[in-house]
Amino acid sequence: MKITIIGAGAMGGSFAEGLLHDDTFQPADLTVANPHAGKLEKFQRLGAAVTTDNKTAVAGADIIAIVVKPWLVEEVINEIKSSLDYDHQIILNMAAAIPSSQLLKWLDKKGKTPVLFQVIPNIAIAVKASMTFIVPVGALPAQTEQVKTLFDHLGESLITDEQHLGAGTTLASCGIAYAMRYFRAASEGGVELGFKADIAKDIVLQTCKGAVALLQSNGNHPEAEIDKVTTPGGLTIKGLNTMEQYGFTNAVIQGLKAGVK
Repeated sequence: MKITIIGAGAMGGSFAEGLLHDDTFQPADLTVANPHAGKLEKFQRLGAAVTTDNKTAVAGADIIAIVVKPWLVEEVINEIKSSLDYDHQIILNMAAAIPSSQLLKWLDKKGKTPVLFQVIPNIAIAVKASMTFIVPVGALPAQTEQVKTLFDHLGESLITDEQHLGAGTTLASCGIAYAMRYFRAASEGGVELGFKADIAKDIVLQTCKGAVALLQSNGNHPEAEIDKVTTPGGLTIKGLNTMEQYGFTNAVIQGLKAGVK
């Protein structure tokens, strides 16, 4: 399976890194295209083909991922459309907030449109730990399974509908930044408590890793695990209640809702 990634920015580069570090994928089967050659050097060193010509990049690819800023998607499609083979190629759009109906209009060639997938990963795809949302548009079940299998190698994926894509984006793609902000806040709190900055960060990361491992292993609701460590009159419940007084839960929920808007 040959894959072309158009765009080597944060998300395109992360997608390429994930593929190049996946043992089931051959680096020679990846082409990365970007107008700035400097961004391509590391992918070339890892064995991928690179080019600054998008039309050259799509030739012979089985899957073509458009991973550019939303305002550049139409320009890229107009550039490559004449070189696309809709009978044999699958198009992945990774630019957020562009409806499939608009993409299909841009991709239309005399009434013929490609198999299209709306795909929203997060940057943890670089380390094969993404939460990726996939919306098939005009795809056969076998094609959907092919695309899902690809992203399951790079973390976890969920087949959903376009109506939920915005919510998925803010919960997981934007959400990774929200998680980073908690890590930063907790690390800064650790410094106030007397730890050096790097040590505080390591403590926070390992604690969060443990929380995730617990929930994934037993399937419990987070509150069930919270109950295990909140003894009457204890430190944990005092800390949780103080966070709530300052609006912790509401701040998270309102931030997520703002992301969808």
